[in-house]
Amino acid sequence: MKSLKVGLLGLGTVGCGTLELLRNNAALITDRSGCQIQVIHASARNPNRPRAADTRNILLTDNPFEVVNNAEVDVVLELIGGSTIAFDLAAQAIKSGKPVITANKALIAERGAELFDLARAHNVPLLFEAAVAGSIPIIKALREGLAANRIEWLTGIINGTSNFILSEMGEKSRPFDAVLAEAQALGYAEADPTFDIEGIDAAHKLAILAAIAFGIPLQFERVYTEGISHITDRDITYAEGLGYRIKHLALAKQTPDGIEMRVHPTLLPVQQLLANVSGVMNAVEVKGDAAGPTLYCGAGAGAEATASAVVADLIDCSRLLDSSPTQRVADLGTRRDQAIPILPMGEIETAYYLRMQVDDRPGVLAEVARILAELGISIEAIQQKEPAPSEAEAEIILLTHRVRERAMEQALTEIEALASVHGPAIRIRLEHLDN
Repeated sequence: MKSLKVGLLGLGTVGCGTLELLRNNAALITDRSGCQIQVIHASARNPNRPRAADTRNILLTDNPFEVVNNAEVDVVLELIGGSTIAFDLAAQAIKSGKPVITANKALIAERGAELFDLARAHNVPLLFEAAVAGSIPIIKALREGLAANRIEWLTGIINGTSNFILSEMGEKSRPFDAVLAEAQALGYAEADPTFDIEGIDAAHKLAILAAIAFGIPLQFERVYTEGISHITDRDITYAEGLGYRIKHLALAKQTPDGIEMRVHPTLLPVQQLLANVSGVMNAVEVKGDAAGPTLYCGAGAGAEATASAVVADLIDCSRLLDSSPTQRVADLGTRRDQAIPILPMGEIETAYYLRMQVDDRPGVLAEVARILAELGISIEAIQQKEPAPSEAEAEIILLTHRVRERAMEQALTEIEALASVHGPAIRIRLEHLDN
């Protein structure tokens, strides 16, 4: 039986999870791959530190280039992260004729185009199922399972940290800062949580999914990105009362004018499946013209979940090594990029939830409604929260019908300039996902 000797870069959570999965399911993996997969060389910042995985019989080093340049290594697993040294390592492996498997969404989203060109030039696979949504096989679903479909839109909850925070805020009426601190204590959020809570992690993943879905180049820099740090438990409570839940949604859609790519907090109707994905779980919904809507849900992070995708790519790689490059599935699902424009946010159409502090007197609501009407913004629902006896300000909550973002921006500028409106209005986009 043939063997596949693996070089592993990174012995953190995912690296150790991959080692354990390869050991625990060795017989099954051998049956499915048709070869014996063995990690023979691995790198870590501190090779001597105790680890959650058994590293006996594996040569350890603190120099990842030693692993890449090891002549006995057949395939390289890049589990370091980032897009600097990870790129150099992946490029060196490819130039040496070695396939690369990565769980690194930043690497693929920001520098994937360079690596795919390099991989094609050297006729080696570059696989990245683990880069998006952990255990969910969404890359394979888009590239293969839905290959006959014209994808109309895809959307998802693809960052477990932000989903955990919003879920806890909604279920337990807790403020953002307290839940973030808990997420950090539980290991769901980093000490610096910026990539998660400000949407950068989700934007990396969305850029990859959109490229596969619509046959466009990777364009992470064109993804509109907005975080959740401004969301309050008050807004979550009000949204729930109106029949909605707030989720940190990633959405890509093909329209007659171009493609939308955006990550932002979004109100979803409570009856929709995505609205009920809670905690650290991930979910992606895809609308194809033939298949209709399909939903994929599972653990989006963690040692075992991500290792599941990494090892699946290893099994695929063992099969691809004997195939002609022309018979492989294209890296991003298609063999040519389409020149489709990416829409700026001002051209996006969506509905909105608005909340504003106003003087508690007659006529204020009429002023706000007049501005919205003049800009062609139709109100779907309205609520006024009466102030406490000691307060002089009331609160207005509005839901609007769909309108272009640029019209809403102008409306908010005019509304916030009213003497009767105090402070900036809170705006959260709203989607029904039925178009």
